[in-house]
Amino acid sequence: MSSKVSPSPQTNLSTADLSTEQDWGPLAGLPGNPIMWILIASELLVFGAMFIGFASVRLTQMELFASSQDSLNRLAGAINTMVLITSGFCAAIAVHYQRRGKTSMVRFWLAAAMVLGIVFLGIKGVEYSEKITAGISTQSNDFFMFYYLVTGFHALHVLLGIVILAIVSWKNNLENVLTGTAFWHMVDLIWVILFPLIYLMR
Repeated sequence: MSSKVSPSPQTNLSTADLSTEQDWGPLAGLPGNPIMWILIASELLVFGAMFIGFASVRLTQMELFASSQDSLNRLAGAINTMVLITSGFCAAIAVHYQRRGKTSMVRFWLAAAMVLGIVFLGIKGVEYSEKITAGISTQSNDFFMFYYLVTGFHALHVLLGIVILAIVSWKNNLENVLTGTAFWHMVDLIWVILFPLIYLMR
């Protein structure tokens, strides 16, 4: 008489895990939690729409946009670019140490990335303060409407990124750190596009 061998609970669990991973399709191969990549893709679409809107309106008001752009603090924008690029490097180092199980170093480099994020927000706050003191607001013209809208929305993402890095530093495992740093790199990438578009492009 033949006997029927049922799979062990461990085998069933592995199969379920594999099925769950496959359900994400191409996202399953990306580092971190796939849900974060869905969020990142949606945020990139939102920023992309803002950038297209800015560029489109600029084509109809070239002189106004050029003169308004000249009043921006390009040095502060350039410093902030270096600050965010450096913070992204710190986040990448944190991942490097997480793969090696060195928790203290992970937390150190994530803290460095967060501090640089706070520095970015501080410099951005100084910029806003200068504009407000000069009487420049979202209602001044179309350029400054986009300036406040896009840079302000980005600043909110920097703040959210700092919170996310703080959480993954506290609950640090490889998936969490990869997920948090993926969001942070998105914030870096957006600014690298935003800075030349709004501050430099003529």
